[in-house]
Formats: sequence, structure tokens, C-alpha cells
Amino acid sequence: MKGSRDCVRDCTEPSPPPSDVPPPPAARRVGLLAGWGRYPLLVAEALRQQEFQVFGLGVAGLADPRLGELCEDFQWVGLARFGAAIRYFQGHAVTEATMAGKVHKVLLFQPWRWLRHLPDLRTVRMFLPHFLTRRNDCRDDTLLGVIVREFADCGIRFVPATDFAPQLLVGPGQLTRRGPSPAQWKDISFGWQMAKEIGRLDIGQTVAVKDQAVLAVEAVEGTDECIRRAGALCRLGGFAVVKVAKPRQDMRFDVPTVGPGTVRALAGAGGRALAVEAGRTILLDAPQVIELADAQGLAIVAIKDAPPPA
Repeated sequence: MKGSRDCVRDCTEPSPPPSDVPPPPAARRVGLLAGWGRYPLLVAEALRQQEFQVFGLGVAGLADPRLGELCEDFQWVGLARFGAAIRYFQGHAVTEATMAGKVHKVLLFQPWRWLRHLPDLRTVRMFLPHFLTRRNDCRDDTLLGVIVREFADCGIRFVPATDFAPQLLVGPGQLTRRGPSPAQWKDISFGWQMAKEIGRLDIGQTVAVKDQAVLAVEAVEGTDECIRRAGALCRLGGFAVVKVAKPRQDMRFDVPTVGPGTVRALAGAGGRALAVEAGRTILLDAPQVIELADAQGLAIVAIKDAPPPA
């Protein structure tokens, strides 16, 4: 852990010029580090409704430009420029921040990845000890853990976005008109155990199952591609998809998320049922999700625990 003197030297930037308008209290300021998708927009809207001053950083090439309309101030930041992100938040007296939106992990496996994403000096200093000791450990939890610790060392604490928008967490129950068939319930029960295990191993959060055989397991490609691969392998269709939180899920990041795109992928691949973990899964645009699923005759359920095998 770096000393406070080192942190100030690396993280601070000149203060903005004085204004006639007094700044809002620091306690009402929240930083938003935004990746891909609608989730950051919904979080920003929820923060504004609660009268927070939102200072947004959008990951270049991923975040939605409309975030600029929802933030007190908004800037773009490179994927590997965490020194710039720290300076931005400190320059706006932000001591509490949240992450929302997906960063596609496949970006880490492109040729010349470090040159492509132009890491700043602080990012290099953050990750060099990690990669020297962990031998290129690129698991989600370990990488994100490095990031949140570095921000905390500079006085910026990350909190779960769902603390500000708890209404986005899906409650238990059957969401669609149709529920899973008895055979699909068996697959959901089986798939739940498989999904929890791959989550424990920090591989992914989603499995596709047919007749208690695993068709596809989510890894770095994401949920929708996992579903499409299951459809390509099971031309018969009728499979179930199970998406859960990790057994030791850190709700500050990588929270399971489903939305209209998930339903379209499921319908297009021939799947018929989707089960998610209630209270630990973000459901984006719920009315649209349910309308799309009902139109396709799909079953969506949110459950707390795996149903017992029939």
C-alpha cells in the first residue's frame, strides 16, 4: 500500500477555478465508471432522481454517449488509464464511486493489447506487481480487486451500483405467462448446480442445459454468445438457460445481468426457459423483457435456490 504522500503526488491535479456557485456537498457526489450497455444509463437516472451529483467517466468505445446528458460532468477515459480516472474523481471531490456496465474481457486478448489500450503510468504500476506474482492471472475478481484497492488507496471507495438502484434486482417468482415444463425444471435444477460451480471457479455465470446435459458454459464471450452456441449444438431446441451469481459474489462488479438482448438470443437459438437468481440478478427493461418473452412463448423464472430434482 502506498503512503499518503505518494498518493497525493500521483493522483491530484490542479483544482478548477473558483465559481460563484457553491459546490454541492461532497457527500452527495458520486462517481460513475461506465462500461457498455444500458445499465449505466439506468444507474445514472436513479442517482439523479435521488439528487446526487453524478460525475461520469465513460470507457471510450464502450459507454453510451447519452450518459453526458445525465451527469453533472462527463468525460471519456481509456480502458487502461486508471491514473486519469483517479485524477478526475479527485479533481471533483468524489470519494464514493460505482461501476456499471460491461467491459468485454475479450479486449484483453487482442494482439498488442497493452499498446492498443495505452495504459498510463499508474495503471502499469498497479498491475505490474500483480502480473509478476500471479503469472498473468486475468480472472475477473483478481483484476477488479486490484482496481478497487488502488482507488481506495486514493480515498475513493467503490460501492455496489445496486445500492443506488435496488429496484433493478429481480424479485422471486414466475415473470412470464408460461412457466418451465417439468423437464425444464429438471434441467434448471441440474444447471443451477453447474452454474454455481463455474461461478465458484470464476469462469462464468451461465450454463445451457438440455435433458440434464450441459450444452454450453459461459466464459469470456458473455451470456448471449453462450446461448447462441447452445443453439448451434442443440438444433432440437427446447433447452433451458440458468444464470446465477457467484457463491461469493462481490456486488460492486460483475453482477449477473439480463435484458431484452438475452431474450432475443434465447428465442433465436431455440431455447425455451430462462432461470435467474432472485435478488442477485439485474433485470434491465423488465416490461420489455416480459413482453418479448411472452410473445415468443418463453418461460422466465427468478428463484432463490435450485428446485429439488423431480
